[in-house]
Amino acid sequence: MFHIIWSIIVGFIVGVIARWIVPGAEHYGFIMTTVVGIVGSLIGGFIATLFSKPEPGSKFHTAGFLMSIVGACILVYLLRFVSV
Repeated sequence: MFHIIWSIIVGFIVGVIARWIVPGAEHYGFIMTTVVGIVGSLIGGFIATLFSKPEPGSKFHTAGFLMSIVGACILVYLLRFVSV
């Protein structure tokens, strides 16, 4: 249960940072910001594992937070093109 709450909190923080970086995403509400952050974290984690695999048994990938922000920014750009 704590993992889900932690994912929502980190997803919201990553979503807010992505909204701050990418112009035109200011109209997203709390839920959309959180969803963008969580899905962006999944995209960023996928991109990070393409470059380097985390150590077996590790709970934290070193580039995880930064790649989550990059993934969320990519998602916001994609959403801007889809919604237009």
